Amino acid sequence: MKQVLAIAGSDPGGGAGVQADIKAIHANGAFALSALTAVTAQNTGAVKRAFELPVEMVEAQLDAVFADFQVAAVKTGMLSSARIVEAVAGKLRHFRAPELVVDPVILAKSGFRLLSPEGVAALQRELLPLARLVTPNAPEAEVLAGCPVRSLEEAREAARRILDRGCRAVLVKGGHLPGDEAIDLLYDGRNFTLFPAARLRTRNTHGTGCTYAAAIAAQLGRGKNLEAAVGAAKEYLTQAMAHALEIGRGPEQGRGCGPLHHFYFMGERP
Repeated sequence: MKQVLAIAGSDPGGGAGVQADIKAIHANGAFALSALTAVTAQNTGAVKRAFELPVEMVEAQLDAVFADFQVAAVKTGMLSSARIVEAVAGKLRHFRAPELVVDPVILAKSGFRLLSPEGVAALQRELLPLARLVTPNAPEAEVLAGCPVRSLEEAREAARRILDRGCRAVLVKGGHLPGDEAIDLLYDGRNFTLFPAARLRTRNTHGTGCTYAAAIAAQLGRGKNLEAAVGAAKEYLTQAMAHALEIGRGPEQGRGCGPLHHFYFMGERP
């Protein structure tokens, strides 16, 4: 079974972060490995606090994983700071990590900043040149490209600019763009490929970015080419969102974004 590594922060609510990555990787047919970069206090309503792990601990996790497992692909999510970005990039270079999918997590849906401005600069400088694929949503693409992304045509321009940072391909996700369809735009430096899906009318979208990138990494790790990997992951994400869960019991219930159903295809178990 192919082994795929997720490097990200935690979500105690289980809907996003490394918890979502693990579920998505397993659901897409690979064995999930993980390395934590930060611990967050969050639920479906908001991120409350975040605690960055020491760089030495992040590096030690990566050393341990690569020493013992045959890593077929890597997905990065929340990296928190420039120091962690630099440390992760250094280790991925050292171990010649294959099929790197970078989800450039910058802001939570609630507006809580998950990567410092210095971290964004480090990500552009250190990590993007290692990436097989970068998967920004429209707001993240605006930060990385330095241009507005409010239409499909502007997404094309942003993809070109991000590719100039040295990555091999860019997937600008269309969930934040207007229209009846959520159209994701893949650019590999030569061709633009569109991945449309009917826009689902649901607020339960917690962890969609994490899940999508992790699913792509799993599909790449299993040997699919990039277009096929994105297509399979897009279909998986659409179904996981269509079967999203209405859960949450605290006073904030009903105000947040619920989680996806990562194992929708298994049905109820007795």
